[in-house]
Amino acid sequence: MKFLLSLGLLLNSLTSFAHGISDADKEAMLNGGYLQYIWLGASHMLTGYDHLLFIFGVIFFLTTFKDIVRFISIFTLGHCITLIFATFFKITANYYLIDAVIALSVIYKGYENIDGFKKHFDWSPPSLLKMVFVFGLIHGFGLSTRLQQLPLGEDSFGMLMRILSFNVGVEVGQIIALTVMMIMLAGWRKTESFKKISKMANVILMAGGIFLFIMQFHGYWHESSPESFPINKDDHNHTHSEMVLEDGNAH
Repeated sequence: MKFLLSLGLLLNSLTSFAHGISDADKEAMLNGGYLQYIWLGASHMLTGYDHLLFIFGVIFFLTTFKDIVRFISIFTLGHCITLIFATFFKITANYYLIDAVIALSVIYKGYENIDGFKKHFDWSPPSLLKMVFVFGLIHGFGLSTRLQQLPLGEDSFGMLMRILSFNVGVEVGQIIALTVMMIMLAGWRKTESFKKISKMANVILMAGGIFLFIMQFHGYWHESSPESFPINKDDHNHTHSEMVLEDGNAH
């Protein structure tokens, strides 16, 4: 029982962290300029574990710089389209559900990396380049749901510049993350362990996607039907406090 309560508390905390825009960030966006939006976009990408996991899965078996540029460019094009247009035209959806689909993209990529569709279903998945573009559109929509939580103003030109600034920040964050991943994978591929545990690494990638999927649905369930949720936010915190006290007394 304690484990389930702790897991519920953890999921609640993580979903809040994943989607919450702090009052400090909102204040900074009101009083700051475009540089603040660039910084926020970069920080959101660098802390966006679902986006990072998907990118990692995409480049995992890509060995040439040309292929990496090709796949990352199509992914970037996809998320730029939905990030800019969905935000500018205020097209939105429940961010938990969007992020649940993003989690599915992580699972899909990990499963595709181990040839799961061919081995277990005798089915050849669609062109990977097309799928990366489609998932890029979905990832961009997810980023848009975060950006739309900020005060973007009513002036069309100013709003567009803020959106573009955020998008530039996202791309800067992606380049930083991608560089680190490429260096890490380049070094790892030279070792014997890469061949031995590359499949396990993608199984772990899928497990991460499954966990994120459960986490997002937990958030959606908690937000849309709080009355049916067995533990509300206050009870989460109260129960957690009691558990900490009990553990302290036990020692």
